[in-house]
Amino acid sequence: MSAVPDGIEETVAFDRAARELGLKLGEFELAVQLGEVLTVAVGAMGRRVGRAELLRLAAAEGFPSALRARLRVVGTAEGAELLDISPGRFSRLARGGFFTPVRFYVNRYRAVVWLYLAAELRAFAEREPALLTGRIPAGLRATLSAGEDQRAARWRGRRIEQLLTRTEDPWERAAVWAAVLAPAELDATLTDPAERAYVRALMPRLAPVASGTGLAAEVIAAVVTVGDPTEIRRCRAALDTCVRDARRARPAPRPPDEAAAPDGDPVPSVGVLTLPDGDPAPPALSPGRPRGLWHRLVGGRRGAEGGPMAPYKGRKSPSCTTETRSRPARS
Repeated sequence: MSAVPDGIEETVAFDRAARELGLKLGEFELAVQLGEVLTVAVGAMGRRVGRAELLRLAAAEGFPSALRARLRVVGTAEGAELLDISPGRFSRLARGGFFTPVRFYVNRYRAVVWLYLAAELRAFAEREPALLTGRIPAGLRATLSAGEDQRAARWRGRRIEQLLTRTEDPWERAAVWAAVLAPAELDATLTDPAERAYVRALMPRLAPVASGTGLAAEVIAAVVTVGDPTEIRRCRAALDTCVRDARRARPAPRPPDEAAAPDGDPVPSVGVLTLPDGDPAPPALSPGRPRGLWHRLVGGRRGAEGGPMAPYKGRKSPSCTTETRSRPARS
């Protein structure tokens, strides 16, 4: 995705692009995540859609119905009907990791409702017809009986991959891996306070959290944050690799009141950090401001929307439900 510093007149904002493509805003956001609609960075304007991209999509065969079909999402009941199996069998296959959720939302009962791409379910039916009839394989039955549920992990993997494809900057790539780690895991991996604060400032939004929905936010945090020890080790290793690459590319900005680096060399003062797509970070502190403000920045944690969040108080497995109807994508 190339940067277009002076290409505002050749691009349109997301809401206008959605209208021109005949998509609802949620459908358009999903199209961007899936790479169906390509975006470009336009300086301080953030990411936009090029006119050429809109023309390409409009000229594609079957537009717009073919594009909408690729973006169609279904819940458990509709997905089971699509595969001509029972909702119970669909849920068992989903928990076993045979389907990867593309979105989720939290209902009024604080249960996670998973949504799947209809096109991927149809492809699965063509690829694995034996799993749609007869007895569930013994190995899968055993893992499910032990409480196995791979839906959240598979959603996280998909979301991480989507975000990594959007940037080649090593600090931004590190922030993607940091976004799925609990604060204690992040602190243990990134021991330098300045680097940790910089990575936190760059952390992307994984799933939206509506303001004032504290209970739903807790459930979403449990979905977003890795809890399995194997997955934690893998994410920490990926974060460590990205940070090593980032250090070679450029050092993380440091507060101007840090007089010297560990080796005694002066640390250059830093002004305002610039985040991806031109979004400003919290302003760097001037030498005369209290050091406590920087410490609060270092100690803060970004929530699923990128804003402050209360400290994580341990993982609680989110309750999951079998939804009988699809809902607009919310994650």
